[in-house]
Amino acid sequence: MNTHPKRTFLARAGLLALGLAVPPLSASAQSAAPWPTKPIRLVVGYPSGSSPDMQARLIADPLSRALGQPVVVENRPGASGNIGADLLARADDGHTIGVIGNGPLTSSKYLYTKLPYDPATAFAPIALIGAAPLVWVTNKAGAERPIAEVLKQMRADGDKLSYGSIGPGSGGHLGMELLKQAVGINPLDVPFNGGPPIINAILGGHIQMSLLPASTVNPLVQAGKLEAVAVTSARRSPLAPTLPSMEDIGAQGVNIEVWNAVMAPSSMPAAHQALLSSELGKILNQREMRQKLFQQGWRVDDPSPKSLSARIAQDTATYRDLIARNKIRID
Repeated sequence: MNTHPKRTFLARAGLLALGLAVPPLSASAQSAAPWPTKPIRLVVGYPSGSSPDMQARLIADPLSRALGQPVVVENRPGASGNIGADLLARADDGHTIGVIGNGPLTSSKYLYTKLPYDPATAFAPIALIGAAPLVWVTNKAGAERPIAEVLKQMRADGDKLSYGSIGPGSGGHLGMELLKQAVGINPLDVPFNGGPPIINAILGGHIQMSLLPASTVNPLVQAGKLEAVAVTSARRSPLAPTLPSMEDIGAQGVNIEVWNAVMAPSSMPAAHQALLSSELGKILNQREMRQKLFQQGWRVDDPSPKSLSARIAQDTATYRDLIARNKIRID
């Protein structure tokens, strides 16, 4: 134990004056340095007004207050979130984090032949923001038929039916592929450029069904324009409490949810990751924040990195097997 800190300091100063090398500070001492030292860049791989963008802007202000630095949202949309994810993976300034959807973190590795990053090694989990099941909707508006009758008719119709998705590998596409195998139906996929065109196609009778967010379809279901068959989670959801779950309709083992998370580049020091996780955990566990996210159509679960890592691992295994079984690829 050094009982003469002043003498040690003077000795180090003397070495510096003589131009002699002084051993660098330890890693623990470096990690104790103040951080962040400049604005935090919050990359969002989706356009302005999208759900991930709204979530990012919702957490940016309280995170800025907690860290004492501005948190600046930067939209980098494209390739189903993979452009933003790639930018985040390559960020090396120590002050960049991102809001990433479940696709780039779980299924993209198996869908794309030339994905420029490896989600298993490129990112560090910071916080799970919110999760939500999709709602299985059809154009049989107002019929209020028993689930068994709906499924029986769908099985009989076979490939005469079609469903809308926003393209191969999307949540609606992969979710419907799981659902098809679980309940024995066979609708054909028709890709669209976004949710609104899908809804218009259902209402116009051009397609028969889709898996869409509850926040998007609830008003149309309540107005009697669409029929909601079930939510795609294994259990009933508070976001649509009157709808049956996958277990309720006999789709055992199916649990399809979309979610968004705050991630950091894996190169970010562990102490900085821990600080971000701690502050975001406090923010996301606030009652007011949970209510705001619920109003946007999201359920807040355990936001911890441990919970997020488990979610990533579980969904990665599910989609890896599904993609391999159905030979789904995007080149």
